Amino acid sequence: MGLRRRPRPFAEALQRFQGRIAPPTLLGEVQRLWAPALGEQIAAHSEPVSERQGVITARCDSAVWAAELTMLARSLCDRLNGEFEGRRPVLAIKFTAAPR
Repeated sequence: MGLRRRPRPFAEALQRFQGRIAPPTLLGEVQRLWAPALGEQIAAHSEPVSERQGVITARCDSAVWAAELTMLARSLCDRLNGEFEGRRPVLAIKFTAAPR
C-alpha cells in the first residue's frame, strides 16, 4: 500500500494557487497583503480597488471609516510597505467612502 500524505491546511493550498493566478501588478500584491499587513478589522471595512503611479485607492464601507483611515494613512502605508521586503512601492493610500 502507498503512503498517505498528512492533511495540510486549506490556506496553504489556497495561497500557492493564489500566487499563480494573482496579477503581477502592484495592486494585485497590495490586495493579497491587505489583511495580513493591516489587520482583519481594517480589511473588513476597506479594500484596495485601484493603483496609479504608486498611490493605492481603497474603498471604505462608510465615510466614518474613510475619515479614520485617512488619518492613519501614513502609518498604514508604512505597515504595507513593510511586507515588500525592503522595497517601498506604495507611495500613499487614499481612502474613499463607497459602500460595497
